[in-house]
Amino acid sequence: MSDSFAAHYLEDVVRSFRKVKTLAEKAAAQLDDEEFFRAIDEESNSVALIMKHMSGNMRSRWTDFLTTDGEKPDRDRESEFVANADEDRRAIIERWETGWACVFKAIESLGPGDLMRTVTIRHEPHTVVSAINRQVEHYAHHGGQIVFLSKHLKSGAWQTLSIPRGGATAFNKEMREKHSKS
Repeated sequence: MSDSFAAHYLEDVVRSFRKVKTLAEKAAAQLDDEEFFRAIDEESNSVALIMKHMSGNMRSRWTDFLTTDGEKPDRDRESEFVANADEDRRAIIERWETGWACVFKAIESLGPGDLMRTVTIRHEPHTVVSAINRQVEHYAHHGGQIVFLSKHLKSGAWQTLSIPRGGATAFNKEMREKHSKS
């Protein structure tokens, strides 16, 4: 793997993670506290629990990323899906920010030569590239759940995070004009 390709990959991964984080945050910000903690049925998780789970996963996977198993022995995954009375929205958001800080610190510490190293997650070996891609998939999955739940809960009051319905033609024209001038 060339160093320029590896460097590009690492930059792109950070961009992808930041996009997932931003979309989830913009979606969750549209919810009031009751909606933030509401599960739509007994098999579903609330936005708060999804964020709590993601932050637990992030702390576990990315702390000492190159040197310890990605499933830390002190992680209690099951508790990530339980709403505790002492956890308010602020506490969930603080955990979320701490988790993302672990992600960005770990990735930003990597160099091109690290990408083919081996790390373990639940004792299973992965290349660093595979481990990173695994987490991109996982966080994008849950980020999409946060957007979907938020949109569902807000219904008609939802503020779109992407191209609004009926707006694709105008958006495509704007992008074509913007990039044809470059």
